[in-house]
Amino acid sequence: MAAPDSPSAHLMELRDRLLRMIVVVVIVTCVLLPFANPLFSALAGPLMRHMPENSSMIATAVASPFLIPMKLALILAIFICVPYLLYQLWGFIAPGLYRHEKRMALPLLVSSTLLFYLGVSFAYFVVFPLIFAFLTTTAPEGVQVMTDISNYLDFVLTLTLAFGAAFEVPVATFVLVLLGMTTPEALVEKRPYVIVGAFVIGAILTPPDAVTQTLLAVPMWLLFELGVLMARLFAKRKDGAETETSDDNATAEDALDAELKRVEEQERGQG
Repeated sequence: MAAPDSPSAHLMELRDRLLRMIVVVVIVTCVLLPFANPLFSALAGPLMRHMPENSSMIATAVASPFLIPMKLALILAIFICVPYLLYQLWGFIAPGLYRHEKRMALPLLVSSTLLFYLGVSFAYFVVFPLIFAFLTTTAPEGVQVMTDISNYLDFVLTLTLAFGAAFEVPVATFVLVLLGMTTPEALVEKRPYVIVGAFVIGAILTPPDAVTQTLLAVPMWLLFELGVLMARLFAKRKDGAETETSDDNATAEDALDAELKRVEEQERGQG
């Protein structure tokens, strides 16, 4: 039998946790499969509400009507299982962390998960209705808007992941300060570059229209400001703790010096 801390034991634990993750995703996918078509209809809702009258989406590949809803069910299963997947990941890495690292890692893990869900929700409920309302009105005369379901799913996933990742900016900013790679003051000085970079990223990750680019760039900038604020509060708290520690050490040293002087005076008096 392998020793508890041996490499083979860690590999076995990693294998077990990966198997649990796969099994849970497969189970959730199987639960969602009977609802795959309604789920795709719900995903297509923001586009269908702005499609021209008597128009519909199309499937250009033979197997698309069957495979695309299945693909969506699998993706939604992974999305739903993210907390459990992160729990398994945390269970694997937590034993190797120090206590203070656990105190910092767990809140960052939870906050990053919530921010990702928030970014995805923002994309679906805010961005999609605006962008599809814009795009469906830009078709030239004589061109009928008929979106392929495979292309639509890829387009939606790209935007969803882009906004989910963009909402991780506060966590990324805080981690950079936490690791000592930068300071809140340095980040404030680079604010103009961050704003320009946010619009560049928005232009790369979104369709070529100013509306979607702005809807991604502005939240990224505001979330950057939130990250800087969190980093400042953390830096102040850390400085305060260090100051208290220094004061305690100084008080202890003063007490020790006073005790040494008292002992020396007693020895002189006895001499």
